[in-house]
Parts: sequence; structure tokens; C-alpha cells
Amino acid sequence: LEEADIAKLPYLQAICKETMRKHPSTPLNLPRVSTEACEVNGYYIPKNTRLSVNIWAIGRDPDVWENPLDFTPERFLSGKYAKIDPRGNDFELIPFGAGRRICAGTRMGIVLVEYILGTLVHSFDWKLPNGVAELNMDEAFGLALQKAVPLSAMVSPRLSLSAYAF
Repeated sequence: LEEADIAKLPYLQAICKETMRKHPSTPLNLPRVSTEACEVNGYYIPKNTRLSVNIWAIGRDPDVWENPLDFTPERFLSGKYAKIDPRGNDFELIPFGAGRRICAGTRMGIVLVEYILGTLVHSFDWKLPNGVAELNMDEAFGLALQKAVPLSAMVSPRLSLSAYAF
């Protein structure tokens, strides 16, 4: 897999978007401070109020997403979600934040996630360990979102062994 191949893999990109929607690395965006008093959706916010955007909750909001608890990458392939992008312009999906204070590594982060996932899927066959029927996707909350139970998988080479030489 080469980086140029990623643009030709829309389903891989959709999987990455759906993963960022359901499991953002940072559940709460870095705090902001309001520069002036304002009203948002009927809530009065005084000047100098510390605000945090709950990215995790946006990704699970049924007013924003159809069947928000389901992992459905296909939602990003057509219809109303097809043009949504995690680069900070679509507030439904802001795993890296948005606006002037968006994460400086957004572009690199997206490319690396897509490239590394694509390489892992292309290069290896993946199975759950014996006796494990379903992957546990529970999360442990903190400053960064982590899996509550570490990933455990059986991996075997899918390509000729010469393809793995450095």
C-alpha cells in the first residue's frame, strides 16, 4: 500500500471517519474561554466562561446522526453524510477540534491513521483469539480516550514473506 492509494479506497476512509466519530481520541476538546457574553440554543453564556466541547457526545447525538450507536461506515459513502470531513469544517465530526485552534497535526493525523490502518488490513489476516466471540469496544474515560480492555488479536502474514523485509 502506498499513500497515493488511499484516495482510491473510499471504504477505508469511511471506516476511519466512523471510528473518529464513535471513538475520538480526545472526548472533550481543549477548554476555550468566551470573549463576550452570548446565547447559544437558549443558554446564556457570560463573558470569560470556560467552555469545553464534548466531541464524544456529538458523535453519539441522535439529533445529528442516524443510529448513532451503530458502527456504520457506509453512512459516509452516500447521502447526507457523504461530504462530512474530519478536518474541522463540519461540526458533526470534529475529532481534532475546529476553527483557529484546531490541532496543528490534523492533516498528518488523518493521513497516518488511514495509511497505517490500510497497511495493517492489507498486510495481515486478523482473527480474535480462541474463546473470544466479540471484540470489546468499551472505553475508559480520561483526558484521552482509551480502550477499557486492551486489544487482543491473532495476526498472521497475508503476503509473501519477502514483502515484509526491511
